[in-house]
Amino acid sequence: MTTIILALAFGYLLGSVPFGLLITRAAGLGDVRKIGSGNIGATNVLRTGNKGLAAATLLLDALKGTAAVLVASPWGVEAGIAAGFGAFVGHLFPVWLGFKGGKGVATYLGVLAAFSWQAALVFAAAWLAVAFLTRYSSLSALVAAVASPVALHLLDQPRHAAVLAAMSVIIFFTHRANISRLLSGTESKIGRKE
Repeated sequence: MTTIILALAFGYLLGSVPFGLLITRAAGLGDVRKIGSGNIGATNVLRTGNKGLAAATLLLDALKGTAAVLVASPWGVEAGIAAGFGAFVGHLFPVWLGFKGGKGVATYLGVLAAFSWQAALVFAAAWLAVAFLTRYSSLSALVAAVASPVALHLLDQPRHAAVLAAMSVIIFFTHRANISRLLSGTESKIGRKE
């Protein structure tokens, strides 16, 4: 149990590093929380007009999820799962930013990639297909978040599938405003500045 708690805490601290905020500030673009959706994730960084910074944010936010799982996994499967979940929660609720972080999609993908590269490919394929058809980042994330636990279950990874299912529920919660805008037809599309 001590190992699980330590893994969870380690994952949380790693996940709470706000790369989107740090990168945009370092680039002289100010506080990314003051534009668009107001969150620190890659989609909102893209609204600065800098695709390179958005890509860097996406990569770093994903890698903190992957790193958390890989570092903790030598202490057992449960430790890896706990660290991955901790990283995801840390990104959503970073103590350094008053517990107001990103929406978790990139970190979710990073954790998923550490669990199973095949399931991560399912996520990526679902996200890209929906994004191509609709240009809605939020809808793409929601569809991919439904597909991922199913993929893990089909790959015979029930413990990983269970925690990903819980993370998917949280993804829907963090996207509740997006869901409302999707239903009303007012959701912003990929590449559109606000």
